[in-house]
Amino acid sequence: MQKIEGGVTAAKGFEAAAAAAGIKYHDRTDMALIFSEKPCKVAGAFTTNVVKAAPVKWDRNVVDSGMKAQAVIVNSGIANACTGEEGMKYCEETAKEAANVLGIDAKSVLVGSTGVIGMQLPMERVKDGIRKLAEAKKPDLESGTQAAQAIMTTDTKKKEVAVTVEISDVTVTIGGMAKGSGMIHPNMCTMLAFITTDAKISRKALQAALGEDVEDTYNMISVDGDTSTNDTVLLLANGVAGNEKIRYGTWEYEAFKTALHYVNETLAKEMAGDGEGATALFEAKVIGADTKEQAKKLAKSIVCSNLTKAAIAGHDANWGRILCAMGYSGAQFDPEKVDLYFKSEAGKLKIIENGVALNYSEEKATEILSQPKVTAIADIKEGDVEATAWGCDLTHGYININADYRS
Repeated sequence: MQKIEGGVTAAKGFEAAAAAAGIKYHDRTDMALIFSEKPCKVAGAFTTNVVKAAPVKWDRNVVDSGMKAQAVIVNSGIANACTGEEGMKYCEETAKEAANVLGIDAKSVLVGSTGVIGMQLPMERVKDGIRKLAEAKKPDLESGTQAAQAIMTTDTKKKEVAVTVEISDVTVTIGGMAKGSGMIHPNMCTMLAFITTDAKISRKALQAALGEDVEDTYNMISVDGDTSTNDTVLLLANGVAGNEKIRYGTWEYEAFKTALHYVNETLAKEMAGDGEGATALFEAKVIGADTKEQAKKLAKSIVCSNLTKAAIAGHDANWGRILCAMGYSGAQFDPEKVDLYFKSEAGKLKIIENGVALNYSEEKATEILSQPKVTAIADIKEGDVEATAWGCDLTHGYININADYRS
């Protein structure tokens, strides 16, 4: 596997575009298109929130039906959530307009929305934006980057990644883009991720690869503990690479899944590190666990702790908050066996051993915790299983952003 430049247009046969439709923002692009020259097999993962946005329902119907998809239309600014029958009608209108200008079947159009909940989409602006997207679409890497920028809301930077992997002596490419900064606590944030690949792969293998990997990537991040109404991950495969079809359970499947994992993990970490108001990516790694479930519960509990996140923001080695978060995680462990370390580019420092504080340097701990990426490593000494979760520090900036987000 090799990391390469680009995002959703890195894979063969895909084009992208961005447009300024003025849906909510009036100083930037706010609509994006991903288009494939050939119909794609599609896999998806969606929010478990009972309150589901109209685009989630629309896309789920497409994925569950087994229909192929050829285009994705995404808008930022308004989430099209809690919009009733009108919201579903808007998804249909979006698909029909896209189908008309792109010359494809309306049933092959996927949609995505992110932004304020409860507002209705200004459909004339959306339709105008779709026409602009159709005219602007290109297969170059810059168009993919522009699409990644257009789906941002409170994000401070675009999120995209691409890799190649050799499968049966054929180079296969996987590229992706995502947005997510607040309302991030996926159970599959407002979190959207769109992944493209030119791999030829069975629908069963495509859905299995995404479904299995979501659990170790997007579902292991948290910014604020809020699971969005719009969380969506879509994976489109057009088969243009020309490899032998990848089937579930084969070594080719494992190679594809490894590359997909890199893409998903990279996008997930970028979302966690770009949390609203954040100054640092906070990584919690639990090692020495007896089971994967135990390790995951403990790691996720650490990155979700507001007290711990605030301590990271203050560069304060308040390890008691981490042990406390582990204690209410729901996972059983012996606190008197736990070793805890802090690690960053500034070094690695053991803070507690067997549940008791060591005589460590507070100055060194502060230096380690002052870096843009900070890792807490908890060794519970029960086995050889580990899990990692990602979050961010909690600053005053988070409140400043969310106190008046709607208005």
